[in-house]
Amino acid sequence: MANNSRFFFDEQSQENAKIKVIGVGGGGGNAINNMINMGLESVEYIALNTDAQALKNSMADIKVQVGSALTNGLGAGARPEIGREAVEENRHEIEESIENADMVFVTAGMGGGTGTGGAPVVAGIAKRRGILTVGIVTTPFECEGKVRKKYALEGITELKKNCDTVIVIPNERLLDIADENTSLMDAFAMANEVLYNATRGISDLILMPGLINLDFADVRTTMSDGGAAIMGSATAEGADRAEKAARAAINSPLLDGVSIRGARNVLVNISAGSNLGMRETTTATNIIHDEAGENAEIILGTVLDENFGDDIRVTVIATGFDLAEDRTTAKVASNDKGSLNKAAENAQANMQTNSKKPDVPKRFQRGTGDYYKGENNLKKLDTPSYLRRDLNVRKQEDSIEVPEEEEQKNEAQDNIAPFQSRTERIRKDDTDQPAFLRKIMD
Repeated sequence: MANNSRFFFDEQSQENAKIKVIGVGGGGGNAINNMINMGLESVEYIALNTDAQALKNSMADIKVQVGSALTNGLGAGARPEIGREAVEENRHEIEESIENADMVFVTAGMGGGTGTGGAPVVAGIAKRRGILTVGIVTTPFECEGKVRKKYALEGITELKKNCDTVIVIPNERLLDIADENTSLMDAFAMANEVLYNATRGISDLILMPGLINLDFADVRTTMSDGGAAIMGSATAEGADRAEKAARAAINSPLLDGVSIRGARNVLVNISAGSNLGMRETTTATNIIHDEAGENAEIILGTVLDENFGDDIRVTVIATGFDLAEDRTTAKVASNDKGSLNKAAENAQANMQTNSKKPDVPKRFQRGTGDYYKGENNLKKLDTPSYLRRDLNVRKQEDSIEVPEEEEQKNEAQDNIAPFQSRTERIRKDDTDQPAFLRKIMD
């Protein structure tokens, strides 16, 4: 019997996108070990480090020791330039390790040597091969010092030049959600968990089934040349769990006091068990859309995972600030809707107030005459300005003490001929008069 089916499937297109996670340096290596331990599967892990000992403890699928000739298997000594040179030394091995990848996550703890200097180089290698390249990095805790923070900011600047999208997670903000008694090790573990959530929040949309499926093309649309990005994630349970999680995600301390408003694209991942309702999905999406603004394109995907039980997790990744705000990071203070509305009202009031003529000091006020033509005005200009304004330019000179005999002489002259006295005072310095007036007076 002939097969009359008119449906054809491209077997190659049904394959999942190949996603690789590259951990650069000690912080990046710790991050991917944590991702593996937490069960992030269906991605390939690559660890890059100058430190041979750290690589031995890595759980990555591929391990690349970089800069062995430069560092002799030791670390980069917290010097980003060494990390950069080390990665350049092994460029060929890195190119081979990311062969056939569709998407690459580059993760690192910024502020040290290998991660700070090497991550931008790794990202550049990937992006130049046409691979969607997303950087997910952390900034140091304040206790790690100003020098480390300075290196981190410089490294992030370079990373942005070589990635499609960069998500920066400020470690210091983790303290806002941590207990006062949180240890330093626990704080770094929290940072690794956030890196895990960011990576999984994106990769699950591509790799995991859901009520609303996204594919790699959707994610590429959102993140390709997205520039600076911000991420918030939150989990909630019980009544109104979707609303609670959505509001918590867009007000997350990880957003570092900024809003998703002004983003060109917003990627939303709603993860829950099979009990996820359509109304819950709509509620969460509407909250995020209202915050992002009418011009933002919301890319929504859901992931069904029975391990969530009665919990729901909402992850929001906003991109495209650089393009929407003239290539600058558009970050508006969050939790300030009331303040923003009030500021708008004040601005409107100021515009109305400013429409009136401002008060001007009397000496600068204009009269009602014609300022640029007319015989009378031109004649007035023949008289020096200090005479027109009746200013006594010799006031300071008159205040100087003079001999009594000279003073009496001046008083007599003033009593006899006030006009002559005034003329004599002016003539004490002929340069005070214009030349044509001196000729007339002579």
